[in-house]
Amino acid sequence: MPRELVYTGFMSLDGVVDSPGGKEEGHRGGGWVMDTEFVPEAYSLKSDELAEHTALLFGRRSYEVFAPYWRESDDHIAYKELPKYVLSTALDETDLLDGWGPTTILRSTEDVAKLKESEGGAIFIHGSAELARRLADADLIDRYNLLVFPVLLGAGKGLFSRSDRDKQQLRLRDSATYSNGVAKLVYDVVH
Repeated sequence: MPRELVYTGFMSLDGVVDSPGGKEEGHRGGGWVMDTEFVPEAYSLKSDELAEHTALLFGRRSYEVFAPYWRESDDHIAYKELPKYVLSTALDETDLLDGWGPTTILRSTEDVAKLKESEGGAIFIHGSAELARRLADADLIDRYNLLVFPVLLGAGKGLFSRSDRDKQQLRLRDSATYSNGVAKLVYDVVH
C-alpha cells in the first residue's frame, strides 16, 4: 500500500499560501496568520497531525526557511528525528543542516513517486507551494489538511495550479469552523 502524501498548511480565503508567518518569507502581506485572533482550538489540526507524521518533504526554499528555525524550536521537537526529504536539483549534501535528523535529497517527481511506494506511513509537505502544485499535477498528493484564514491577499503563491488539467475530485474528511473565522478543511483526493 503506497504511503500517503499530505499537504498541510495555512491558506487565505483567496487561495494564497505565501508567507503566512512573516514578511521576511517574501509576500508584502506576510504575517497574515498573526493578524487573526489567536484561538487555540483553531490550530488543533497541527497538533493532531504530529501523530501521523512519519516523514517530511520540502521544496528547497521551504527547507532553507524551516530547517534552521524548526531545528531549534521546542514546538517542533517531534520533527527532529523524522526522515526528511528535499526535492531540489540545486542542493547538494553540503547544503543540508547538521543536527536536524536524517535528510535525503530527491531530484525529481519520479523520486517522490518511488518514495511513496516505500515502506512507512504518511509523508507531510509543509509550506512548499510550488512543490505541492508540481506533485498535485503529477497526481501524487493524497490529502490536503488546510486551515483557511478569513483574509483576502490578492496576490502571492497559490496552492493550486492554474494549468489546464483534468478535473480532480476531493472528498471531505473533516471540517470545523472557529470563532476567529478560521475554517479547518481536510480533503482526501479521489484517485
